[in-house]
Amino acid sequence: MINREWHLVSRPVGWPKTEDFALVEAEVPTPGEGQILVRNKYLSVDPYMRGRMSAAKSYADPYELGKVMQGGAVGEVVESNAEGIAVGDHVLHFFGWREYAALDARHAVKVDADAAPLSTYLGVLGMTGLTAYAGLLRTAAFKEGDAVFVSGAAGAVGSQVGQIARHKGASRVIGSAGSDEKVKLLVEEYGFDAAFNYKNGPVAEQLKQAAPDGVDVYFDNVGGEHLEAAIGRLNRGGRIAVCGMISVYNDTEPAPGPRNLARLIQTRGRIEGFLVGDHYDLQPQFVQEVGPWVAAGELKYRETVVEGIENNLEAFFGVLRGDNIGKMIVKL
Repeated sequence: MINREWHLVSRPVGWPKTEDFALVEAEVPTPGEGQILVRNKYLSVDPYMRGRMSAAKSYADPYELGKVMQGGAVGEVVESNAEGIAVGDHVLHFFGWREYAALDARHAVKVDADAAPLSTYLGVLGMTGLTAYAGLLRTAAFKEGDAVFVSGAAGAVGSQVGQIARHKGASRVIGSAGSDEKVKLLVEEYGFDAAFNYKNGPVAEQLKQAAPDGVDVYFDNVGGEHLEAAIGRLNRGGRIAVCGMISVYNDTEPAPGPRNLARLIQTRGRIEGFLVGDHYDLQPQFVQEVGPWVAAGELKYRETVVEGIENNLEAFFGVLRGDNIGKMIVKL
């Protein structure tokens, strides 16, 4: 049996290129004691993976050259040498970018394929959902009545931030996205009060129109011009949760910082970055609260599905370009 897997063969400079990667054929691994063999069914591609392709020191170890990359995946157990996990169980794990994965059972979490579609455990009920929940409620300390602005709002994280804020009693929810189609989705399906296409004009001007009374919380997925605009509209005591800065991930030179940071003095504002890995203690609370909203159709989600391991790389490129609506998923 052949196991196809994606390797990083050179570190990208600027935008990643096809020749930085290789789809390699290898033998299907044999699980050892305490391990399981999983046939992956869905793989996740996410913006943070771009950072791991660099050798620069960060919060996660860089991908090793010449070796298979990692990422979220959900699949079916086809062989088990571990107690508590049986053949036929479905598990969530972090050994994606490949068709088969052998891993220690302690690194896998069983999921219920009958309770929700398997792909949702990579998105709305998985890491991206918890990212939205923790970033909004803990890092940004959202409270009822806050006006919330979300950049990258049609993405997997951003779309949930806006909807959770609405469920929690936000006075106004504003989102930015990169196409008129996505703007329409935010307002008509996700229930945002206002949204704008950042490609249609300066972000600061469009945000001022969408949030005439300012914003209390900004959930940042983009950085750059969006962050500066949000600081400019921040109300007194406003909070900014920095989840990602996709606008600068492929820059080869340091991006200029916001030019209006002094406004944080006037507003007594706060900017704080966060990683979802620091907030897994919220997972039970997150599932208990958000799960019923999803099941009842009260919290909506979209997935952009690309089929085939051979298209895993193109799906990743699509995330960097902003092609996806909601969570980008690769179906094997």
